[in-house]
Amino acid sequence: METFWESFKRHGVSRRDFLKFATAITGMMGLAPTMVPTVVRAMETKPRVPVIWIHGLECTCCSESFIRSATPLASDVVLSMISLEYDDTLSAAAGDAVEEHRKKIMKEYWGNYILAVEGNPPLGEEGMYCIVNGKPFLEHLKESAEGAKAIISWGSCASWGCVQAAKPNPTTAVPVHKVIHDKPIIKVPGCPPIAEVMTGVIMYMVLFDRIPPLDSQGRPKMFYGNRIHDTCYRRSFFNAGQFVEKFDDEGAKKGWCLYKVGCRGPTTYNQCGSMRWYNGLSYPIQSGHGCIGCSEDNFWDNGPFYERLTNIPVPNQEGNADKIGAVAAAAAVGGAIVHGIATKIRNAGKKED
Repeated sequence: METFWESFKRHGVSRRDFLKFATAITGMMGLAPTMVPTVVRAMETKPRVPVIWIHGLECTCCSESFIRSATPLASDVVLSMISLEYDDTLSAAAGDAVEEHRKKIMKEYWGNYILAVEGNPPLGEEGMYCIVNGKPFLEHLKESAEGAKAIISWGSCASWGCVQAAKPNPTTAVPVHKVIHDKPIIKVPGCPPIAEVMTGVIMYMVLFDRIPPLDSQGRPKMFYGNRIHDTCYRRSFFNAGQFVEKFDDEGAKKGWCLYKVGCRGPTTYNQCGSMRWYNGLSYPIQSGHGCIGCSEDNFWDNGPFYERLTNIPVPNQEGNADKIGAVAAAAAVGGAIVHGIATKIRNAGKKED
């Protein structure tokens, strides 16, 4: 397969814009500026990596999030950076034709392709609650994982089980790591994950040919290293003890902290407060709704969404807030947008058409 640089040149991207792109990607992945030359060399020499993307029990929100990525554009990731060889939701082909192509790619790139899994496998009734191409998704997952060099569990469904695995879990749905035990698995939780987090994880794996550094739960540290509470713009109100008591009270109108009405920001690790959604436009807390902790394990079963977490006392000064943060973290563990490149690639595509 051609390298990134070869693909960019084919689309009419200049060397200058290529270097700008590499610089932006370095920052987006949370790497130090000194890593820019390494990223450039990788993009000059690394071939694009084939990706097989499969779907189990899920609502397709991860795909919906992914196609809205702006840093870089998802279209650039798919067309220029990876070789998305199979996706039974996004593929133009269907039926036996696309399934035969999946098997062909698995055989041709055995041990070298990335398997992306959206959704989870149900174990009940021998997997019959989710059928793909006439057979249980459980079999589809095991077969697709056999020759993969690594697996990405997209979203909370694949990472933790999510709503399908919530009590009483009638289909016996389980996360991917409960079924696949012999492959490295990168969990990218969220319902759905942030689009740029998804593309950032793919880019890291493709450029450096290894999985990113993971935390104790298997999540990329570069995106799940901070609590939402730590980057929340309402943190100053939390520190001052100014809280919304009801969603329509004066505190809500003034933008005070949402902790007392159920915000789980103190126990949730994600990039919502810094990267935000829809090209950095907003995120739930900014819209006036507390964090429901959708990137954490068992978030559906962790109590009512609109009640304050009972194991965290309300602070009235910064010292208390820091102490509370440590308690929340222990509880959680224990319990540069590249518009120029995108425009040139799109324009090149239009000219080719």
